[in-house]
Order: sequence, then C-alpha cells, then structure tokens
Amino acid sequence: DIGTFFMLLTSGMILSFIIRLELSQPQLIGQYNAVVTAHALVMIFFFVPTMMGLNWLLPLMLGAPDMAFPRLNMSFWLLPPAFFLLSFSFTSMGTWTLYPPLSALAHPAVDMGIFSLHLAGVSILGSMNFLVTLGNMKTKGMGFFSYPLFCWAVLVT
Repeated sequence: DIGTFFMLLTSGMILSFIIRLELSQPQLIGQYNAVVTAHALVMIFFFVPTMMGLNWLLPLMLGAPDMAFPRLNMSFWLLPPAFFLLSFSFTSMGTWTLYPPLSALAHPAVDMGIFSLHLAGVSILGSMNFLVTLGNMKTKGMGFFSYPLFCWAVLVT
C-alpha cells in the first residue's frame, strides 16, 4: 500500500520535472504533449486513489472491524499492473497524447494505454465497498448525521 503510494508519487514527480525541463529549454526532449498526458493520467487515476487511504481510515472512523466486503478491497491491487501498462505504453514508440490533433494514432501503445485506464477504472469498485460500509458497518448508536467529516466527504464523492 505505502510502497505503491511512493512509487506513484515518485513517477509523478519525475514526469513533473521533465515537464519543467521541457518548458525551460523548448524542444529539448520534444515529447512535451506525451509527458503532460502521462503526468496527468498518473496523478489523476493512480496517485489520488492511493492518497486517500480510505481502506484503512474509514473503518477506524466508523468503529467497524473491517470493510463490508474485505475481498473487494483487493481491487486496489489492479492499480500497479495498470500503472505498469500505462508506463509501457508511454515508453514505446507510439506515445499517445490527449491533445486532440495528435490523439488519433493507430498504434498498439494506444490500445495498451486505453486498457490500462480501463483496468484502473475497475479498481473503482472499491467505492461500492465504501458506500456499503458507511451505510451498514457503523458503530452502534452512531446515526447518519453523526458521521465524522471525512466520512461525509467519502459519501459525497
């Protein structure tokens, strides 16, 4: 869990450094759009879900022994293979960008990147686990309106 967090944080920071390097010396690398796309996808789809720490913090705040569906927590482990697929798709020769004129490439790297995002999207199944845990696994005597603020944030998002 924490190792995945730091691996994704490091890769996002490296991509951010490459973006800043490209902006300081234009045409130094020549892959600006691909690096910006990779940075955005890593930070949005991979780093932010690991940053939340919901699998660990939510049961503690509710006083629950565990999540409602403990095996569904394993959907988190779809993120590392999806991240590696996304990394391989950007390091291969047919890098994909989300910049519209350049996004119409027909290359296996594009398919690998799209599959990676689908795999990361399947890890969203954990959100169902969060909602069921919020509804059914709270401590005895805890009402809906006495949830901690963090639990309300999970419920709203």
